[in-house]
Amino acid sequence: MTNCDRSIGDFPSDGLVLGIESSCDETAAALVRGGKQILASIVHSQAPEHAQWGGVVPEVAGRSHLRSIVSVVDEALAAAQLRLDDVDGIAVTNKPGLIGSLLVGLSAAKALAWQRDLPLVGVDHIEAHAYAATMEYEATDYPCLALVVSGGHTSLYRCESPTRMTVLAATLDDAAGEAFDKVSHLLGAGYPGGPAVSELALEGRADAIAFPRYRAKADRPSFSFSGLKTAVLYHLRGNDALAPTPAAADIADRADVAASFQEAVVDALVRPTLETAEREGLSTVLVVGGVACNRRLRERMTAAAAERGLEARFPSPAYCTDNAAMIAGLGFEHLRAGRRDGAELDASPRS
Repeated sequence: MTNCDRSIGDFPSDGLVLGIESSCDETAAALVRGGKQILASIVHSQAPEHAQWGGVVPEVAGRSHLRSIVSVVDEALAAAQLRLDDVDGIAVTNKPGLIGSLLVGLSAAKALAWQRDLPLVGVDHIEAHAYAATMEYEATDYPCLALVVSGGHTSLYRCESPTRMTVLAATLDDAAGEAFDKVSHLLGAGYPGGPAVSELALEGRADAIAFPRYRAKADRPSFSFSGLKTAVLYHLRGNDALAPTPAAADIADRADVAASFQEAVVDALVRPTLETAEREGLSTVLVVGGVACNRRLRERMTAAAAERGLEARFPSPAYCTDNAAMIAGLGFEHLRAGRRDGAELDASPRS
């Protein structure tokens, strides 16, 4: 690819980037100008295809991406009333994620970059989530803290810049979003579990059941949700580990279970996040990922941060879940910094 030879400073300050995202179960394309102006963002969700299994099936996801990748790019261009000739660069998620899914988007991006002789850059999906919380603000002061909380990740990062992040803490077992999915399945609330449990929780009392909260050492932050998930299961079984799990229709306190579980998750996220921000001397906390859509988390984190003299920033819900606007936005930052990738760019399941 000749595009990888373009020099630093080539990329315009108002450059138009086509972003492509296919790391898990959403096929997405977006057009973003200057790193922040979102002209179009199209997402094809596979949730209905995976609902019958209660989770993402990699083979199904990969095949669905193949069916959708061309159409999402076409839809994004049409929505922005632009053509490929208007694009200045291409950014694509190349890690982390499901390999089969990543390769679909990566192959499409490489083909377009080669055909149009455009600069190409691979983007880390997790770093892009953190960037999403900055796109709707005029400026973000660095360094800052990012809580990335989703179905596959629950981690804290120190962000020195949009393109430089260091992990400070991670989950020891389940991610928060994964716990939501599993508890939603137990309650028969539906899939994806996050919005389903959140909706059911509106009818329940958050203090109805005293589910446990994991507490890490103050100077060694971490997260854990396996114990909470097990506590919910045992509660549903009447604290008899050998008893069968009751059918959802037979659970009298479904809403209370949902509300109490949700409150326990929020507690387990808010306290260590803000304690880490204070210890690191960081005044801005970016809360991103699919679970950042959760209304209770947004309320509690915002209020608790303000009490400590900190600011919590969330993307709009549409940009909390997987999308290509965040990929295009962060891709712009890389392209402006002079980074270029060529045909050797590969996919990886890990950051």
